[in-house]
Amino acid sequence: MIWNNFILALNNAFKLNGRSRRAEFWSFALVSGLFGMVASFWDGVFFEAEVLENMLEIAFFIPSIAVSTRRLHDVNRSGWWQLIAFTGIGLFVLLYWYAKDSDIHSNDYGVGPKYGHNTLDDMVSDTYSDDQIV
Repeated sequence: MIWNNFILALNNAFKLNGRSRRAEFWSFALVSGLFGMVASFWDGVFFEAEVLENMLEIAFFIPSIAVSTRRLHDVNRSGWWQLIAFTGIGLFVLLYWYAKDSDIHSNDYGVGPKYGHNTLDDMVSDTYSDDQIV
């Protein structure tokens, strides 16, 4: 399951729209972190520089931005909120949003991937617009 979510994040590496569940986000973070640790070990054994680790950082940079953006979309936040991490304390806010459960309703970024469909309220509001209700 973790590996499948990691592959899903890589397959959507250049997709900045839509939503990602917590499982996809945290699986990507875990697997890419493990790859980073292995690369760091290999660099220490075989190289004097951080060759493999730097290559992995470059390879995972765009996918990590994309999966983070989609994760923030899942809690109805813009991907630009990632920049709050540079304030220091903002990292804790991001961690909260990354750990927060998905919005149950569809939001500005689409239908929630956790539920796979609109909720009943969303389906009713999509079916009947305000001008159709008498």
